[in-house]
Amino acid sequence: MASNILSIGQSALNAAQVGISTTGNNIANAATPGYSRQVVVQSAAQSQNFGYGYVGQGTQVSAVTRVYNDILAKQVVNSQSVSAGINAYSTQLSSIDNMLSDAAAGLNPAMNGFFNGIQDLSASPSDIPTRQTALSDAQTLVNRFKSTSDNLNQIRDGVNTQLTSSVALVNTYAKQIAGLNDAIDKAISATGNQPNDLLDQRDQLVLELSKQVKTTVVSQNQGSYNIFVGNGLPLVVGTSTYALTTTPSPTDSSRLEVAYQSNNKITVLGTDSLPGGAIGGLLQFRTESLDPVQNQLGQIAVTLAGTFNTQHEQGLDLNGNPGGALFNIPAPAVSSSSYNTGTAVVDSQIVDARAITSSDYRLQFDGTNYKITRLSDKSVQSFTSLPQTLDGLSFSKASGSMLAGDDFVIRPTQNAATSISLAITDVSKLAVGGPVLSSTANAGNTGSSSISALTAGSTYASSPLASAFGLTYSSAPLPSTFSLAPSSQPVTVTSGGTSTTFPAGTPITYTSGATITVGSLSFSISGTPANGDQFTITPNSINGAGNNTNGLLLAGLQSQGTLNNSKISFSSAFGQMVNTVGNKARELNVTGAAEAKVLDLATTAVQSESGVNLDEEATNLMRYQQAYQAAGKMMQIASQLFSVLLTLGG
Repeated sequence: MASNILSIGQSALNAAQVGISTTGNNIANAATPGYSRQVVVQSAAQSQNFGYGYVGQGTQVSAVTRVYNDILAKQVVNSQSVSAGINAYSTQLSSIDNMLSDAAAGLNPAMNGFFNGIQDLSASPSDIPTRQTALSDAQTLVNRFKSTSDNLNQIRDGVNTQLTSSVALVNTYAKQIAGLNDAIDKAISATGNQPNDLLDQRDQLVLELSKQVKTTVVSQNQGSYNIFVGNGLPLVVGTSTYALTTTPSPTDSSRLEVAYQSNNKITVLGTDSLPGGAIGGLLQFRTESLDPVQNQLGQIAVTLAGTFNTQHEQGLDLNGNPGGALFNIPAPAVSSSSYNTGTAVVDSQIVDARAITSSDYRLQFDGTNYKITRLSDKSVQSFTSLPQTLDGLSFSKASGSMLAGDDFVIRPTQNAATSISLAITDVSKLAVGGPVLSSTANAGNTGSSSISALTAGSTYASSPLASAFGLTYSSAPLPSTFSLAPSSQPVTVTSGGTSTTFPAGTPITYTSGATITVGSLSFSISGTPANGDQFTITPNSINGAGNNTNGLLLAGLQSQGTLNNSKISFSSAFGQMVNTVGNKARELNVTGAAEAKVLDLATTAVQSESGVNLDEEATNLMRYQQAYQAAGKMMQIASQLFSVLLTLGG
């Protein structure tokens, strides 16, 4: 019996030792990231039948397990992914918000300064210092466009760098998780026990992985994890791993896309394929905020420069010559897909600055038809041939042959603010006098029609109007027509996107509001004219010195509706852009704070169950210490009893 008591005491002593070691391990790892509190699981040893009944044989340590709640852990992983994505988006957007809203360094002060310079020039059109100041203000505006766009490009490069870094982390975590899967599987197979520390290490890696990309964990029977990222892409399957990578966009080599690599095949993933985490936040930021902001900035630059050039060309400079373009406007950037099989070179030009949108466009050929997609709203138009004009842009095939499946992306505004420049350096060429042409309605007209939008094209200076010409309306016979006198040139009438050319000397059919083009001149007549009503277009021979008529028109462009088909002004467009960015930044701040609270609550819930409580561990330590002392006392008594038995036996 003494030996039985000794054995029981020894089992109790062993259990207490394990308890003290486990408690000490908990205390030592209280601050270790990802560590789960471990507990000793004891069970009674198999009792022995002595005839009069079963007598217990002590205790045994069944296992040392970690306290881990799989449901709570998954909530933390999901919340961590969402929070990391919002933080990545918010951090990037705040840089744009701060840059655009800066009262001193923003675009609005430069635009106001430019138009103030034009107004001052209108007040003193022949003053050389005032002309120099106006030209300097124009250069300042160009520089501000460039610096703002350059800052956005730096942010774009930063996104590329961060995507590369995050993708490398994802692949590193995947390999480490696969390695732990293998080690855990082998440990369980060899001993049947859970390797707690390895499990904690793997769960911590999963949590770190979720900071980079949305992560889904599927547990397997033997304890392995299968890891899926984004919307279900396998990253780790047992001990096998797949990989993400970065690759240049097929239609923009400066833009890195995230791709999925499997069986030596690389598939470019869209923003919707990788939600959550830093990667998802960066992709969402670039698609939803960075691209639109840079395009809108370019749209303002193109429309301001285009409308200003058009009006400037209508005036006379200090030498009495027709004005030229004040700004050089870059042509739209055209990128062909690296997957194209044809040799076609696509060309795009800006034909109407007021109609330019802030969207990019995709031109695709299916072997029969050409499909042009406005990428901002996914609207599609199909054509059987090129060239075509859409939203103030021309689309044409410059050379080569296009084959089915060929794909091109046209970006009319993304880098326009970077590339815009001044076309004039001579202050005498600022055309504030004029305008070159004037139009008048005959005083005896009895109808309600009017003439407007009189403009001279870029070739007018080389062949200016030598003398006035008139237009006379005839209501009969139908259709109603206008006759030009003198009529030495053909006339083109454009209405609803359809153009009709009438030979020289032929009366032209009247359509209210249609654009009438004679040589490089264009104008519009609208309303209801009466039979015999007349309009006269006259060239201006007044020297530009001392005349400010065109200068006043140039200054008036500041408040006119010019963007988006003459709906909003330059300042309003920039203000809307700043307001949109600011609202989105505030939205992300609010959403990020809410999601951070959700993550904090989920983490607290996990820690309350799996975390180490030092007060509780101190209590456990005292409890196991007392158990150890009691077990030792029991073994001491057993030893004494055994000695008594030996004495009696002697």
